[in-house]
Amino acid sequence: MKIIVGLGNPGRKYDGTRHNVGWWALDHLADVWRFAPWRQEGDALVADGLIGDARVRLIKPQTYMNLSGVALRPYLRRLEFSGLHHLLVLVDEVAIPIGTLRLRAAGSAGGHNGLKSIESTLGTRDYARLRIGIAPADGTPPPGDLADFVLDHFSADERAVITAQLPKIATAVECWVLEGIAKAMNLANAKAALPPAAEDWKTGRREDGKTSD
Repeated sequence: MKIIVGLGNPGRKYDGTRHNVGWWALDHLADVWRFAPWRQEGDALVADGLIGDARVRLIKPQTYMNLSGVALRPYLRRLEFSGLHHLLVLVDEVAIPIGTLRLRAAGSAGGHNGLKSIESTLGTRDYARLRIGIAPADGTPPPGDLADFVLDHFSADERAVITAQLPKIATAVECWVLEGIAKAMNLANAKAALPPAAEDWKTGRREDGKTSD
């Protein structure tokens, strides 16, 4: 069984925040793949389905971000989970611009509390993670306090960027399920033109004629 984990915080006040973009991506996957409805199981919401002949489980930890690894413990002990190469984590990333993806087979937590918790639970950094950029599109550092930035809601322009990116996320994750990490990395990490919404955000243009700064 393949396990795909999206990181986020439970509760309505966190809906639409940058820190919850992993859940947003997971909801999109469950929808386009027509998985079974979400159900509560232990400390997580889960949805099951098939991609080709591969059994896949989507998991949203309900323990808050800094305890994400705790929710995974029961699944890592089950016989149908056959190794860390069958685990993929979808996570927000403040070090890369919005509209950008970065898939890696392993790596550091990079200061992300959710990844730190998973690393602590697994006892290793050797698991795949798809980082979804949430930093300003022009490459500048996030403004103000970092904790406030990640817990703030996406603007309408930023939501348009993420929405435009969801099909690429789905394609990359499906490639990981069916063809493995190497091919999926080539697909996810390939540089492409920014979607129109991201290009407008980067250059300060908006449809309403206002600037985005």
